[in-house]
Amino acid sequence: MTASIPTSDELQAEDWAGAMGAKWLANIDRFESMIAPVGDAFLERAAFRPGERVIDIGCGGGGTSITIGAQVAPDGSVLGLDISPDLIAYAMARARTAGAGNVTFVQADASVARPSGAPFDRLFSRFGAMFFAEPGPAFGNLKSLVRPGGRIDLAVWAPARDNLWIAAMMGVLGRHLALPAPVPRAPGPFALDDPDYIRALLGEAGFVDTDIAAWDGMQPVGGAGSSPESAVAFVLEALSFGDLLAEAAPAVRSAVSAELIDLFARHAGPDGVTMPARAWFVTARA
Repeated sequence: MTASIPTSDELQAEDWAGAMGAKWLANIDRFESMIAPVGDAFLERAAFRPGERVIDIGCGGGGTSITIGAQVAPDGSVLGLDISPDLIAYAMARARTAGAGNVTFVQADASVARPSGAPFDRLFSRFGAMFFAEPGPAFGNLKSLVRPGGRIDLAVWAPARDNLWIAAMMGVLGRHLALPAPVPRAPGPFALDDPDYIRALLGEAGFVDTDIAAWDGMQPVGGAGSSPESAVAFVLEALSFGDLLAEAAPAVRSAVSAELIDLFARHAGPDGVTMPARAWFVTARA
């Protein structure tokens, strides 16, 4: 059976308020290590300055919010929003431990939230803007959270075909299972993989001067230093990829695991299992 490369979301829309948020928290160190290369580059591009008031959409476990808080201190502040109660509770505890007094967190759905303190100077989202059920109204709401002339920065995944770490895994799975038909632009990791679509969404919401730059780098699957075996365990346990195998026969699961180990072994090195990745860094003005 030949696999088709997922264009929007064969990795179906994820329940970030429930199961997926809990999975992220249970594997937070590995998730954060996995996206650290792209996340660090994205923060460098954002170039926050002291005194700015920032809202971090889809803040996850709060690590990025705390980093931004240090960059905008002493007079700036950060509000992290996430739909997952588990991740928000963790982020709050993390900020207390870090002594990040200018960083606060609120559990909320950013597509409709009207947090206290709006409008902000900056809106930032590292892979948190691809899951809106109704992206048009959601981006309209985000526009209302940024002051006129303020800046929005979004990191989103480029197409799956440009992300070998996903495309190759789906190729393995497609040799053993009939994959669900992709639903273009459905909520999920690749919902905003088309730059023209991003420009249209932002333009319709009232943003201007949209700039989209490609980031290309190596993604440490399962986190830095992972072995082929630990990377496979992470993929099957922590990513929604594993959900596609939930009802498969044991023989199928074993075959997929073995092929993934072979795949990751070909990409293993001193830094772990690293595979090419591409993301879009999006900047616009309100």
